Amino acid sequence: MPPPLLLLIGSGPEPMRRSMLHSAATDTPLVLIDDAEPTWQIPYVVDYEVTDLRSLSGVVRAAETLARRWDIGGVLTFDEHHLMAAARLGERIGLPGNSVTSILATRDKATSRYRFAAADVPSAAFTWVHSVAAAASAVERLGDFPVVLKPSAHAGGTGVVRVNTLADLPAGWDVASEGATRQGAEGQGVLLEEYLNGGEVAVETVTEHGDTTAIAVIRKNVAFAPYFEASRHLVTASDPLLAQVAPFAAAAVRALDITHGVSDVEMKLTTTGPRLIEVNACLPGDRISDLVHLATGVDLTRAAAALASGNRPNLERTRDRSATIGMIYPPDDGVVAGLALRRGDNRHLKTLRWLCDTGDYVTLSPSPQTPNSSRAGFAIVTGDTPDQARTHLDDVLDRAVVNLGSAQSHTA
Repeated sequence: MPPPLLLLIGSGPEPMRRSMLHSAATDTPLVLIDDAEPTWQIPYVVDYEVTDLRSLSGVVRAAETLARRWDIGGVLTFDEHHLMAAARLGERIGLPGNSVTSILATRDKATSRYRFAAADVPSAAFTWVHSVAAAASAVERLGDFPVVLKPSAHAGGTGVVRVNTLADLPAGWDVASEGATRQGAEGQGVLLEEYLNGGEVAVETVTEHGDTTAIAVIRKNVAFAPYFEASRHLVTASDPLLAQVAPFAAAAVRALDITHGVSDVEMKLTTTGPRLIEVNACLPGDRISDLVHLATGVDLTRAAAALASGNRPNLERTRDRSATIGMIYPPDDGVVAGLALRRGDNRHLKTLRWLCDTGDYVTLSPSPQTPNSSRAGFAIVTGDTPDQARTHLDDVLDRAVVNLGSAQSHTA
């Protein structure tokens, strides 16, 4: 008999997800549930169903239709918006995966904070707020500005904003409360949190039967304050920081009862030590899985697919390098007249992708509703050391040109 297939919920945008889909399909044939007819996904899937991915009942019906045609042995998603659907399907069909309760704990940031506190995992003080006046009162209870406002259960930085003063609070409230209207059923309302001052990192972990292994630490650069737009990510296989933050990441995963799969654990390196931001119980975005693979040789997406199928993942390190991604931004708001990479040394350039085309209208500053909307493209480079990788990336970004209109040009 042929082996069971892996059911994937949502493929996402091609520039960010093609490599992940390729890896997921390496060892196990895939069937796909998506919200549009597949195009670029076709080489990687053997069958598919189209439905509204926002509808749990629609996803369940699509899965049942595929299950009548194929033997489904696992369920996977790349997108945290679909984690609840994947967990419910897993429980319904009896497939490997995390419980609905544990996934809900990761999706609802308030529940995460309570779980962290109960397990003595350092995090941020927080409270729910329902108005600008309530937020102002909460600041007094928590300490002082700056603070962070965010929807309880959104994703990708949507609606997350730093508020520095009382005068900034109404505008910050508008951003967070508007984001909260589109956050789905996993969380309710807006949270006001203590601002954690320090460098932001993420730890990529693999958990099998409750045993968590930290694979890599991601050093992040964040831009466009008061929003939290990640402009760069850096992975180094031999980063000494990994040994320091790995226990905190494992404790956070354990606190949320995540027993299975790949998790992206975000934290701040404060003067008092690491403090947890959140645990995303799915593969990371922004092509971070590619960075980890280029730097360490570990394929996180392939590992996630193996675990979802009930198999053991291959976590052997075969490389000791650095890899980094940098986002390319337009010079201003305007219509794209041309995109180019000027001549130079491209030996270390692994990928350059434009996320816009001639004639598209682009913006320099991200929207609080769509934090990544300002990106014109991205570049991925490697180096033998972190400094080399940074230098190679600086060179590529200096040569990446976004022209606006007939007279405007810019070196990103």
